[in-house]
Amino acid sequence: MTLKSVSFVFPMFNEADNIAETIRRATELAVQISSDYEIVVADDASTDGSGRLVDLMALKDQHIKSVHLKVNSKFGGALNTGLMAATKDVVIYTDSDFPAKEQDIKKAMEFLDEADIITAYSLVIKDSKLRRILMSKVYNLLVQSLFNLHLKDINSGLKIYKREVLNGLALKSRSPFIDVEIFAEAVRRGFRIKQYGLIFEHRTKGSSTISRMSVVARTFFDMFSYRLGRKGQ
Repeated sequence: MTLKSVSFVFPMFNEADNIAETIRRATELAVQISSDYEIVVADDASTDGSGRLVDLMALKDQHIKSVHLKVNSKFGGALNTGLMAATKDVVIYTDSDFPAKEQDIKKAMEFLDEADIITAYSLVIKDSKLRRILMSKVYNLLVQSLFNLHLKDINSGLKIYKREVLNGLALKSRSPFIDVEIFAEAVRRGFRIKQYGLIFEHRTKGSSTISRMSVVARTFFDMFSYRLGRKGQ
């Protein structure tokens, strides 16, 4: 694939300890990939000043695009806002603590010649907490059975999309289920998916909110709402 331009998208909630370093790393990687790039940070109504920090960085660097949600959306709304704000040929989403190594992102992009979406999965167990391991396994099994998506880690922290995958999407999910909605719609429209195994770096600053019960509850609500909506079509 001849790459003309690239967008990095980071949904963010309370990442004041991480986001400046994440933007620095993304910028260094982006210039290696293309001279035409942007760094999109979608702030999910952060309360720790990280949104203002990105605003100040954007004033100094025209490649940085800062967008804000007024109300916390439990991840999905921020990811949707960031993806819709991205304008380049290839859109790379990863988490705001930058868990994927730069060399893995570049290697994963090599598969864009044979696929429209590259989705990462972890080659090792990412979490040592039994509760989170079981939740992840149950969730992935439900996704496989309800939506026929046989992916090893649907909510992994690295996904790469060709622009045409995102064009015309009207995403409804406002939780981590948004990943499933994107993949299900992509498959329905005939796009190809390639999985890429890697070892994610562990978070050393800040904390993940993905396993909060409010987020889990909204995820399952979105899952069954989407499933019922598809049945009604």
